[in-house]
Parts: sequence; structure tokens; C-alpha cells
Amino acid sequence: MVSSPPRLGRTAIDARITPPTDAAVDAGTRPARPSRTTLVAAGALAIGVLIAAVCYRWGAAGAPRAAPTPAPSAGASAAPTTADIYAAVAPSVVSIDANRGTGRAVEASGTGVVANADGTVITARHVVAGAKTITITFADGTRSPATILAEDPKTDIALLAPTTFPQVLVPAVLGGRLAVGDPVIAIGDQLGLTRTTTTGVVSGLDRATTAPDGGGRIGGLIQFDAAVNHGSSGGPLLSATGEVVGIVVALANPTDAGTFIGVGFAVPIGAALSAGGGGRAPQQ
Repeated sequence: MVSSPPRLGRTAIDARITPPTDAAVDAGTRPARPSRTTLVAAGALAIGVLIAAVCYRWGAAGAPRAAPTPAPSAGASAAPTTADIYAAVAPSVVSIDANRGTGRAVEASGTGVVANADGTVITARHVVAGAKTITITFADGTRSPATILAEDPKTDIALLAPTTFPQVLVPAVLGGRLAVGDPVIAIGDQLGLTRTTTTGVVSGLDRATTAPDGGGRIGGLIQFDAAVNHGSSGGPLLSATGEVVGIVVALANPTDAGTFIGVGFAVPIGAALSAGGGGRAPQQ
């Protein structure tokens, strides 16, 4: 007896012919698809990077830049040196020769300074007192006769008026106050050496001394220790900024030598300017 082959049930047939599921296909033959959350996060990151790049470029191009601040020059505010002051004031300093008619070519010599634009020269009175002729030599070599405009024995100051002037007339700057210990500069023709320049300090104020020509006592003087000698009389005493603060009139020496031993005197410029005017300016 021939037996019949077993019949397959539907479940077995379905198991044979059931097509693979999507999961099987994805696992074996397809790349995994990104999830919706991953896509959203990547998009947000890209947008953020783009915004940051735009903001950076806008800021670099449009933001104001601080202008560079120039560094101050090392010497911009430095006080002038003695050489600077000499260069500025020397054109205003003159040499003075006086002749009293005794037959000698030059009987007295001293220094002066051009005080204003009309050419008036301030000097020490004892240099020109009693002179029959006065000759002024300007810094550029121009020589001119001069006459006495005013004189004051009480301050030993004289004002002179030249008749001839250099092409460029340079008046000095006048004024300024002093205190004991302030630096000063003296310019004068001491011992015949024109425009000799020395430095020192103010040693005292409101000093008094006897006038060199024996004309009495002179008060209200500036005492200083910058070197001066014969021929310095009438020259300017300058402040540390180059202003004429006094006119040299005397030195003190207890001996008969008459040379400098550390004590010089100058009339304050205010008193010097008032020579012959009957008044006296306060101590400068």
C-alpha cells in the first residue's frame, strides 16, 4: 500500500513564502536612515555656525577701531637747557663802550639787553655815567651810537637809545618771579669776553649793597652766585625759562681785588624798567 506524502499545512507554506520584512532588508541591504531628531539638531547647528560667521565679519568690518595714541616725546615737556636759553637770548644781548673824553678810546665797558621792539637797551648806569660818547655793538656786529634816555642812581639803571639797528632786532622776554634756590643764568662781557654765560642759583632776595660808583646804597636786589666780573655790569640775569628777571649791577668782594668770589647782585627787572620814571616795581 502506497502511502500518500504528508500534506503541508498552511502555516508551513506561509513560512516558506513570506517575504522578508523591512527590518531584514534594512539590516542587510540598506543604510540606516537618520532619525527626525538628528536632522533637526544638525540643521540648528548649521544655522548657528552661519549666524556666528556673519556676525564676526560684520563686527570686524563695521566696529569702530580705537585710534592709536601717540606716545609723548621724551623731551616734549622738558625744561630748556642752558644752551637753549643762550641761543634764544644771545641775539638780544649787546656790548657797550663808553668814552668820557679823557683821550682813551674806551674808558668803560659793559653789557646791555634789548628791552623792547623800539630798540631801547637796559644797562647799568655806572657803565655810561658821565660818558660823552656811547657805542653799542649788537650781536650781529652792527655798531651804533647811543644816548641816555633815562637813568636812576637809586637803582644804578640806565636806558639807552641807539640810532642804528640791525636788520633783525630781537627784544628779550622780560618778567618772571624768583625764589631762593631757583636756577639763574648770567650773560655778559666779563673781563672783555663777550657774551660769557654762567649758571648759578638765587642766593637771597631783597639784598642791599653800595653802588659801584659810590652813589649810595641800592636795595631790593637779587643775590646770586653765577659768576660775574668787570664787564658783566648791565647784562641780563635769566630765569630757568629764559626770561630776563634782573640786570646785573654789582658783585661783593671784601678785598680790593674786585673779582668774583661767589656773590653777585642784580636789580629786579620791574625796578629796572621804572628807571627814571620816579617809581619802583615790586621784587620780581
